[in-house]
This record gives sequence, C-alpha cells and structure tokens, in this order.
Amino acid sequence: MTTTVNIRLASSRVNNSLMNGDTIPHLFTPGEVITTITAQQNFMRGHGTYGEDDIIKASVAGCLERVNKLISIKPLKSRYVGEVGDVVVARIIDVQQKRWKVDTNSRLDSVLLLSSVNLPGGELRRRSVEDEHMMRKYLQEGDLISAEVQSIYDDGSVSLHTRSLKYGKLSQGVLVKVFPSLVKRRKTHFHNLTCGASVILGNNGFIWIAPTVNSEVEGDGGFTQNLTEPVARPEREVITRLRNCILALANCKMMLYDTSILYAYEESMKYRIDELLHQEAIFDVAFLTQHRLRLHDE
Repeated sequence: MTTTVNIRLASSRVNNSLMNGDTIPHLFTPGEVITTITAQQNFMRGHGTYGEDDIIKASVAGCLERVNKLISIKPLKSRYVGEVGDVVVARIIDVQQKRWKVDTNSRLDSVLLLSSVNLPGGELRRRSVEDEHMMRKYLQEGDLISAEVQSIYDDGSVSLHTRSLKYGKLSQGVLVKVFPSLVKRRKTHFHNLTCGASVILGNNGFIWIAPTVNSEVEGDGGFTQNLTEPVARPEREVITRLRNCILALANCKMMLYDTSILYAYEESMKYRIDELLHQEAIFDVAFLTQHRLRLHDE
C-alpha cells in the first residue's frame, strides 16, 4: 500500500507579491545551514537552531533574527509564548481550588488566581472561604475573558490577572483566532474603531470583536454580561465584516493592529460581506491595505 505525501516549502506559505522586492526575507527550512564552519565560532545558537558537525542549522521554518552574536529563527507558525504585560483573550477551561485554569493558546494551560481578580463591584479585600465557594458564579467553564500576563512560571506557563476594570468577562461578540506572531505589539490593544465596533487584539492570537462599549457605565469588577439585549443588525454586520477583514489580512500574513484593520475595513466596502472570503477579494483588500499602510508610514 502506497501513500502520497505532499510537502510544502516554507517560502510557499507567504504571499511575496504583497512585499517590496527589497524586503522579501529569506525563509529557512528545517535542516538548512545558517552558518559555515568558520563562522560558527563567532555566533551563539538561539531558539529555533541546533548544532551539527560544527555547523548551525535551522530546526524550524522561519526567518533569521540576529542580536549581536546571538542568532535564532523566528518560526512562521508557533504557539503563544507569554511575556509579562501582554494582553490576552482567553477561555476558562476548569475551576480549581483558589484558581481557574485558562486556555491562552500556549503550550501549557495558564492560571488565573482568585487573588488576581477584582470582586464584583471592584471591592478590595482579602479573599475568604465564601469567595472560593462563589468562584463558579464569577467565572465558569467556557467563559471568555480579557486579562493581562502577570508572571511567567519556570516551566513556561503563564499567570494572569484581571485587576483593572478594563479586563474581565466578555459578553456578546465574535472570537477570531490567528497566529500570535501576526498581532503587532502596541501600547494599547483595546480599540474602539470608528466603524462602530470595539476590538481586543490579544497577543496570544485571540481577537475579540464586539459592539462598542459605553465607557461611562460603571463596571462591577469585570463580571457584567448583557446577554438579554439583542445586538442590532447594523452592528452585527460591522462585526462580521471586521471578522472577514481580519481573516483576509491573516491569510496574507499581514500584521494586525488598529490601523491595518481599519484600512482593510474601508477597502472592503466595495464587496459584500460573504464575498470577502473569496480569494480575489482577499488579495485585493490585502494589497490595497498594504499600499495605504506604506503611504501612511511615509
């Protein structure tokens, strides 16, 4: 019995037509030589590399990154690796003693301690046994939350916190999953876009799109959920169009941040929402968005 195996090169995963001729990076494939025998003595091996016969080779498919004498390969696709201060969108997967286990799209499950959340009403006090019994009423399995990375454990797992009132349980909206490397690191990852929706760009590759939140309404510690009032049809259409625009940019491996998403939304208005996932529309929206971003940077 014979089986056919198709192996794609790393270079075929990137749409080079969206890049300038001078900025197309060299993509290393696993096993490809990075340095020669003579150059190996002048460099240190970083992530995504290994040594063989005094030669440094790539262990993953990706682009070369060099910091002084340290060379590493940044993979095209990988799990989320947390850093302190990152904004993440995550899902509760288990309720344990004094903590919640959380899925953050990383290699290991993350942890949200009971002492690291605001109590309803934003009350500040020590957590009691009664609070432990109420944990499932605060957050239960399947709930989506926005949080911030508080610390990194020795094994690489992440500890989260939601002490700020801007974090907490997420209500009505749409979750979009992309590669974490496509989300650009910015000073803020919470955006109220002018098109009529709010976006949370999680560093872990989870993006939350929801109706614009009224910031004047007092929070109750991040546990408010309005699931009874239906979202108006115009807002649902804006959210759906934003979702398809984000998927179109991610399909072309373009960086995702507030400006690129808003430009893509504006360029997509000549298409119907369901047409945005067709290949021609994806390429057209991504190409025009890239052109506007270049003009904006200049």
